[in-house]
Amino acid sequence: MGITSLKENAKATRVMNRGAGAASATPTKGTIIDMQGYESVLFIAALNDVLDTSAVALRVAGGDVSDTAQMTLLPGSAGGTAGASDYDNKLLILDVEKPTQRYLEAQLFHVTANAPFDSVIAIQYGARSTPVTQGSTVKAATTLVSPAA
Repeated sequence: MGITSLKENAKATRVMNRGAGAASATPTKGTIIDMQGYESVLFIAALNDVLDTSAVALRVAGGDVSDTAQMTLLPGSAGGTAGASDYDNKLLILDVEKPTQRYLEAQLFHVTANAPFDSVIAIQYGARSTPVTQGSTVKAATTLVSPAA
């Protein structure tokens, strides 16, 4: 029987820590991840108390080298313009399937008004080699198989 646990088949990395998300034309950039050995990645941005009218977008930049200055924004994004409270404590999810660049960087745009956030997590999946070893941003990971109360 093969490995069925998501933890054994995917790598989770916290690529951005809590931020104020101050209104700016400049995005908050996350830690660059190396896609070597993985087919795809799912980015999850956990928003906080987003202000009305904030234009919020989770985007991804890619490059052939691990250098933020050489990253190019990829087409597509997750997000929109916040109403009074409709983005508060919500998630933005952006799934990048089979990127052509080896290195990817999540970028959180927050224009017009503040869009504070708790974190951005990258879940790399489609691992070519399992079980996957979790990175340094994961403190503990456990799998429960058929637990009984």
